[in-house]
Amino acid sequence: MIAIAVDMLLCQHYGQCVFEAPKIFHLNDDDKLEYLAEADDSERANVESAVDVCPMQAIRIVE
Repeated sequence: MIAIAVDMLLCQHYGQCVFEAPKIFHLNDDDKLEYLAEADDSERANVESAVDVCPMQAIRIVE
């Protein structure tokens, strides 16, 4: 399992992470980001891509 953290003070809810890791990140009905704090190791590459594309650099993998 990998742990995921999103700094919600930095996050501007652009949703780029949703395209990279839709099993982990999604925008709710109010267009606010919601995410799973833990993901299976099989999602690591997708989460790493989400970290890379976040324009606010608000996402990180907690090692």
